[in-house]
Parts: sequence; C-alpha cells; structure tokens
Amino acid sequence: MTPVQNPESAGFNKMRLEYITDWMNRYVDGGKLAGAQTVVSRGGNVVYSKSVGQADRERNIPWKNDTMARFYSMTKPITSVALMMLYERGLFHLDDPVEDFIPAFKDMQVLRPQARSVDDTEPATSKMTIHNLLTHMSGMTYGFNEGVLGTHYNDARMDFGPTRGSLESQIEKLASMPLLFNPGTRWNYGVSTDVVGRLVEIISGQDLRAYFHQNIFEPLGMVDTDFGVPAAKIDRYSSAYGVDDAGGSIVMDDRTKSAFQQEKVVCYSGGGGLISTAPDYLKFAEMIRKLGEYDGGNLLGSRTVDFMTQNHLDGDLAEYGQPVFSEVSFVGVGFGLGGWVMLEPALSQMMGSPGDFGWGGMASTVFWVDPVEDMTVLFLTQFIPSSHYPLRKELRSLVYQALID
Repeated sequence: MTPVQNPESAGFNKMRLEYITDWMNRYVDGGKLAGAQTVVSRGGNVVYSKSVGQADRERNIPWKNDTMARFYSMTKPITSVALMMLYERGLFHLDDPVEDFIPAFKDMQVLRPQARSVDDTEPATSKMTIHNLLTHMSGMTYGFNEGVLGTHYNDARMDFGPTRGSLESQIEKLASMPLLFNPGTRWNYGVSTDVVGRLVEIISGQDLRAYFHQNIFEPLGMVDTDFGVPAAKIDRYSSAYGVDDAGGSIVMDDRTKSAFQQEKVVCYSGGGGLISTAPDYLKFAEMIRKLGEYDGGNLLGSRTVDFMTQNHLDGDLAEYGQPVFSEVSFVGVGFGLGGWVMLEPALSQMMGSPGDFGWGGMASTVFWVDPVEDMTVLFLTQFIPSSHYPLRKELRSLVYQALID
C-alpha cells in the first residue's frame, strides 16, 4: 500500500495532505492517542498512507502499516454485504419477518412509553423484518445507550463479546428481551447486525466465520482479517486505550491478555467481532467504491451496492432516530443497509459529498467511500470510546481541504 509518487496527479495537494500527519502527531505527542494510521485513496490510487505513534505504548512497539486492530462496528458493513450476497441469490426477501428464520422472535414484547422496568411491556404491533435489522429499525439497542432497556442489556451482559457464548445462544437470549419500540417506527443503534450475522449462518448453512472467509476474505485477499488474532500474529496486534477518571490515558485491553486472542473467541459477532488491518479493510472499502467489483470478479452486483448505499429512512437520523451517543451530528445524514449515507453536507456541518457511505468502530476507527470524489478514506487508532475526541469530524476537514481537482 505505497502512496503514489505524485498526489497532484490524483487531484490532491501534497503539502496539504501533510496536515493529516501533523494532526495525528498532535494527538500522539499530546498523549491522547498511542498511535494512529490514515489512508486516502482516489480512483484506486493511494495518495496518502502514514502511521504514527505506537501500537503498544507500554512495550514501545510502533504502529506499522500491517498493525492489527479491533475494528468493532466496522464489522457491520461486512456482515451486511454477506447477507446481501445471499439476497442476490433469491434466498429471502427484505420484508420477510425475522421469525420465519429465527422462531424465537415470534410474539415480541415492546416497552410501554415511559416504562421504568423491562417488565412494563405490551405486544408488538408489527413484525420485525430483515430490512428492519439492516437499517437498525428493529427496536433493539446497545447496553451503552441510555434507558431501561440499555441498563437491562448491561445487566444481562448482552454485548456479543468474543467470549460470551456462541452466536446462536446469544441470539436466543436476545429474543427473550423486549424491544425499545415497534419495529419499523424508529431508528436506534443496537445489536441488530448481530442478528443479521445469525441469519447469514441460517440461510447459508455455514457459521459466520466460514462464510466470511470463503465468500469475502479469500476473494478479496483479506489475509489478516478474522474473528480474533491467531497466536502467530500476536506481535502485530495493538493494545486498546481509554481515559481514566482523572483524564489520563489507561490501557483498556492489553494485547497480550486480550479476549480477542483467537483461541478464546467463541462468539462470531457480526456487529463488532472482527480484527483487521488497514491494507485488508481498504480492499473491502474499495470493493464498495467500485460497486461490487474487485480484481477477479464481483462480490455484489453494481445495482445491489447502489441500493445498499441509498438512504433507507424517511428523513435523516436526527429526525427519525433515537438519541444515541455519537461524536458527529446526525442532522443531514441518513442510513442505508449497513452504514451512514451523507444527505446534505451543509446541514451536517461536516465536509463530504452527497451519497458518501461508511461507518466507524468503538475504538475510534472509521472509513468512508465518496462516490462523487471517487475516494476512499480509512482511519485507524485504538481509543475507546469513539465519542471522546472529535476525530471523525476533524479527519473529514483534513481530507477534503487537500483536494485541488
């Protein structure tokens, strides 16, 4: 993944691209991030690719091009692509009820308005569909979201962590819990994509890991992407950091003790379980940019990718969604099948293009594909939570200001 010799040939100002390097160094030198990596590609040519700081600050191990990191929710677009590959074979419809494939989701209960207990429920008035899962309109949530149901998820350890239990058993447990709202009526960020992963297993007849490897990772040449880090690659794995009560930096997940060591992983979380590298994930993102194409074939048809990257909400996330923690505004931003869709950059108050599509992860990673600028952007670090620093907003400004053509 070597940068092109002349970024100007791809429409970038080389000196302005170095603002990105200065920005990453400020965060590292200030002790806010241990390490970081940014890749910018246009028209299939990498115009910027640099790493700074350390993957393991305590052991003085530098962040390199092939450093392996927790991608967390950047797993979601991959899982969504996996299910849509099965959709293209006519194996299900988007408006199919989820209960047709997972009977435990039949006769769901919904929290009553102003409920103070998870027992204060009423029968759901609509069935949860596969489209509801892909668009986070299922009524499910996350434990870090506020409210009675988020607290219940936390208490029940409903987070699909790598050591929690099999995906099948966790989904059965999830189906016994009430929903936050009637499916299809609101948008709320939650564990919906983990259910999508289970659907991939049921419809394909393979476990999620096997399906990913056979149908996505091997065709794309994603050699370092998996659920967990194998022992042979542990030296390339990064630690994850966060902030203590005094505002100092602390280790959140030491790479040598991490639950993501492959021998410990039992849950293949379609919502957040993948470990990967910048070169690997760039191959996936470039496939999205090229509307399903990759060197050697097509993972998806171009019309399918176009369909996935359209807004599937009746408006933007700000007017249609539940309040959730986020480092960016949801005004002017919609949601497709597996990621955000930029609708109006001016309303969002963030640089970008209408139709740019992407998503981020809990450890402050992010990617997006911009069809107007024919551009792919990828940023890696390992800092939890992603809402603590305005990294994604700042990166957008840094990338777009460097464009000259």
